[in-house]
Amino acid sequence: MASVMITGTSSGIGLETALNLGRAGHTVYATMRNPSRAPKLSETAAKEKLPIKVSTMDVDSDSSVRNEVARIQKEAGNIDVLINNAGVERTGSIEELSLADFRLVMETNYFGPIRCIQAVVTQMRQRKSGCIINVASVAGHIASAPMAPYTASKYALEALSEALAQEMKTFNVRVAIVEPGIIETPMARRIEEPRGDSAYSQQRRFADLFVASLKNPTQPSIVAEKIRWIIESGTWKLRHPVGPDAEPLLAWRKGMTDEEWVDLHAADDDTWYERMESTFGMAIRPKS
Repeated sequence: MASVMITGTSSGIGLETALNLGRAGHTVYATMRNPSRAPKLSETAAKEKLPIKVSTMDVDSDSSVRNEVARIQKEAGNIDVLINNAGVERTGSIEELSLADFRLVMETNYFGPIRCIQAVVTQMRQRKSGCIINVASVAGHIASAPMAPYTASKYALEALSEALAQEMKTFNVRVAIVEPGIIETPMARRIEEPRGDSAYSQQRRFADLFVASLKNPTQPSIVAEKIRWIIESGTWKLRHPVGPDAEPLLAWRKGMTDEEWVDLHAADDDTWYERMESTFGMAIRPKS
């Protein structure tokens, strides 16, 4: 059984992954920014007597990551597996979003994993053992308005992970990228709600796509299962799309030229809804 540190375990994929691994017998160090505001994991772990220890860590803070990782390493002896899951999103046009929004997303989704990797990787390298799993997204390959801050951060995380895998294989440390599609999480539900008036139609249309997709939602437990399989199988496979729509979404983008992709998402509403509904086989345009 492994000692596993997970970031962003207050809800969604992080919470389900912590429970899944704890139920499988792994010792889980589940971190989040404010455990008092998200008691579900602690309560479930106590009720089921699971080997899950919840603690405070802010991946945006150098000192918070450094101090908490040191504490966990002292208690556990080693961190065998790091799962970088913490993530945030901002949606809107590039014109209308603030620079602070872009910085906030990149701080958590890209620099957060770097902080955690740098805190654990020396020990893994010296032991010639370990596993680092970065939770990215199909958005790490598909750039869609109005998700520029989020998709940029996930593209960056994909590139970081690919470079890290090259460095760490020399030292027998595995690196894996998990790429969920549209999953039932609080983040996905927030994307359903377009924010205010905009000169750009993409945010409203993208919200409609998420509303339609989440009528039959894919649960985060499917991502947790994939993460446990990566840990326990010993696989060296780098990328792992997860969810029934992940592979189709990636294939859809690969099947279009850059210019076709831009033209589709720059098209008028009628053209966009017709193409998307034909592609995905579901009603997306709101009836009203």
